[in-house]
Amino acid sequence: MQPDSAIHRARRERVLEQMGEGVMVIATAPEVPRNRDTHYPYRHDSYFYWLTGFNEPEAVVVLIGGKNPRHVLFCRERNEEREIWDGFRYGPEAARETFAFDDAYAYDALHTEVPRLLENQPLLAYIIGRDMAWDTQVMGWLNAVRGKARSGVRAPDRLVDARVWLDEFRLVKDAHELALMRRAAEISDGAHRAAMRATRPGRHEYEIEAELLCAFRSGGAESPAYTSIVASGANACVLHYVFNNQPLRDGDLLLIDAAAEFGSYAADITRTFPVSGRYAAAQKDVYELVLAAQGAAIEAVRPGNHWNTPHETAVRVLTQGLVDLGLLQGEVDGLIESQAYTRFYMHRTGHWLGMDVHDAGEYKLHGEWRSLQPGMTLTVEPGLYIRPADDVPQAFWNIGVRIEDDVAVTESGCEVLTHAPKTVAEIEAWMRP
Repeated sequence: MQPDSAIHRARRERVLEQMGEGVMVIATAPEVPRNRDTHYPYRHDSYFYWLTGFNEPEAVVVLIGGKNPRHVLFCRERNEEREIWDGFRYGPEAARETFAFDDAYAYDALHTEVPRLLENQPLLAYIIGRDMAWDTQVMGWLNAVRGKARSGVRAPDRLVDARVWLDEFRLVKDAHELALMRRAAEISDGAHRAAMRATRPGRHEYEIEAELLCAFRSGGAESPAYTSIVASGANACVLHYVFNNQPLRDGDLLLIDAAAEFGSYAADITRTFPVSGRYAAAQKDVYELVLAAQGAAIEAVRPGNHWNTPHETAVRVLTQGLVDLGLLQGEVDGLIESQAYTRFYMHRTGHWLGMDVHDAGEYKLHGEWRSLQPGMTLTVEPGLYIRPADDVPQAFWNIGVRIEDDVAVTESGCEVLTHAPKTVAEIEAWMRP
């Protein structure tokens, strides 16, 4: 996608307004070797890209606040030989123009220019503690400035984790971000529909994964947003199952947790459906319980409710349903208080969603769950995972169900971004030959 320099420039200006006088330094992600001669497909750092829109490796953004703010980029120089092998590079001059920076330097100039930019600044902000090598490099720059103390040069005396500001900005999405997330969701919806249509006994999990990957790329997505989970039968009771290598058996459920990344924004969808195309009685009972819990949780996503309200809502519905199915015994309030339900439901009901699948942003402020507000985006994903046990009726053994959708908080409630078939009737009709 072509960069929109005005959007990224405006973001940087908002950050500097919050930070005030000082310097913020944010590096993009490094390239990661896969084996001797190749790298994993490159994916930029989300904080860096949110600020810049620049997706080449070996790049750093330096933002200088105060009365004379400056936006500075360090990036790779043009190199005809490397571009023959690896593709186009902007180089500092073109990057400065294209991405609306005040100055741009070659990446190799970092060690001389950054200490100079830190001189006589009161504050240095960067992402502290995420990368020890980067911490060491930043401390080296600080020490270089401290070494000039006898010349009257002052080094920053405050270190601040840049996430203090960046996470809060990234947590609330603007119209541009929501448009990208809707497209990521649309592509992912289509992939789930294709996977349902391709599923039948005798095929393998990896064949269905291939359908997903094909639909992602055919829809224009850069990549999957995360490693796809294609888990049939007992595998659906393994929350982070990613082997995707088992045959699909008649009578089993297939749980797919998979979605695309588009424009650097992620979707995150889970659907659970029968390999044969029709739910057995016990599978249907569990599925409709999870679906009811998800519907209640989505209804609880609205401004003013706190972050944990959808989870609390889902837990109550699930716990009552587990009692009704005979899988738990006792009073619902007591079972919730003792967390007896966690035998079958052991994860949270959602997480922030955005550039990262588990996106930036705190869930509590000053020890209290934060309130939802328009522009926040999150998943709603209750589930039940029933393993074989002496006190569990055999009809429920190895039933793993999770239903996950992406929602954006609006002024009056929420917008559900994902729309793959979800009710029993919709799924069975879609899968019918």
